[in-house]
Amino acid sequence: MRRHPLAVMGLVGLLSCTPAAVTVRQPSDLPRPSSSETEIKIGLVVGAPSATLGGTTPVAITEPDGSPVATIAAGQTWRVSARAAGLVFTGAGGLSSAAFEALTLVPANDAPIWVNGKPFRGRADVLRDRTGLTVVNRLPMESYLLGVVSAEMGRRSSSEHAALRAQAVVSRTYAFRNLRRWRSEGFDLYATVSDQAYGGIGAETPEGRAAVSETRGRVLTYNGAPVEAFYYSTCGGRTADGYEVFRGASRPYLRSGPDVTPQGTAYCSISPRYHWREEWSGSSLRAVLARYLPNPAGQSRNLDRLSDVRVTHRTGSGRVDQLMVSAGGLEVRVDGQSNIRQVLRTPGGDLLRSTAFTLVVSGAGSSVSHLVAEGSGAGHGVGLCQWGAVGRARAGQGHEAILAAYYPGTRLERRY
Repeated sequence: MRRHPLAVMGLVGLLSCTPAAVTVRQPSDLPRPSSSETEIKIGLVVGAPSATLGGTTPVAITEPDGSPVATIAAGQTWRVSARAAGLVFTGAGGLSSAAFEALTLVPANDAPIWVNGKPFRGRADVLRDRTGLTVVNRLPMESYLLGVVSAEMGRRSSSEHAALRAQAVVSRTYAFRNLRRWRSEGFDLYATVSDQAYGGIGAETPEGRAAVSETRGRVLTYNGAPVEAFYYSTCGGRTADGYEVFRGASRPYLRSGPDVTPQGTAYCSISPRYHWREEWSGSSLRAVLARYLPNPAGQSRNLDRLSDVRVTHRTGSGRVDQLMVSAGGLEVRVDGQSNIRQVLRTPGGDLLRSTAFTLVVSGAGSSVSHLVAEGSGAGHGVGLCQWGAVGRARAGQGHEAILAAYYPGTRLERRY
């Protein structure tokens, strides 16, 4: 719903909150947009009732066609809210703008823009969605990757730099492969682990920026197309076949195999998630299953009579992909690794770290009183093992060798 753009001008200069100071480095090797560099749209805020926006320099607010609406003064932040009539900006004095269906915010001099107190490169679009509003960060691909690599890999030493380069290539490949994945929502990728962790400027590190710059434009391909660049934290010493986890992901370059040194030590054994143990008392297990175990249609179950939890099938890589729960005379089968991790959550409600585990049940056959899962690794196990990449880098492998180990048969190609 378009309203007269000057209706909001009275808000110029109003202050609702001031973002904390953040030093933004501008090294000479930061990626610069080129005519061939892809722009990407990242969903920062989705379905929220409101968001705060501003910048360290003046931020111009326009309608999608470029019609001017207002300017947020440097260092100030306004709140935008989703209301029945549309998107409304509100200042500290309580004055509100007219309502708009969509807005674009452009900071002066390519300075950072602030979204909910965090700085991001590029510009922002604010859209109405089904339940509130969506804030989209629109920026060049290489600038996006600056906020991804270290968000995914953390701070790394100089001996581990090859792992960051490998992550930069994999994250760029993932982004290219999944452009327009969430087009119906108004953006390409989420800023969360639903796609890739993206923290904007606050997640950038000097070593992460260097890894992006040194691999600029390079992606992994198979038969000329970007690969399905799956990755995760820790494989536990053996990767998984793509089809074990993802429907339709039977790819020649996503194959299970040992991920160990010549001496037989897992490259990812340095991971804090390499070995893990979870325990449930009988009552805590029943509480978890009552919340997450599927209830077969037309059947009533009595989890007070929980008599067994057992593994009934494993994949070729040794991961559990079928679990059977016996309760009240009924057998409930849980298929698929993602479903198993969802159902057999920890007593605290977290997803089980992986499906590479064994179970020890106390009271099986009568009433389960205690359950222990001994496991290894974290994540689905398909593609790049991030801690394995760090281990390989420490062993002296370059990023090309690391990528070849986790995506055999692929090629490293430059797209711009």
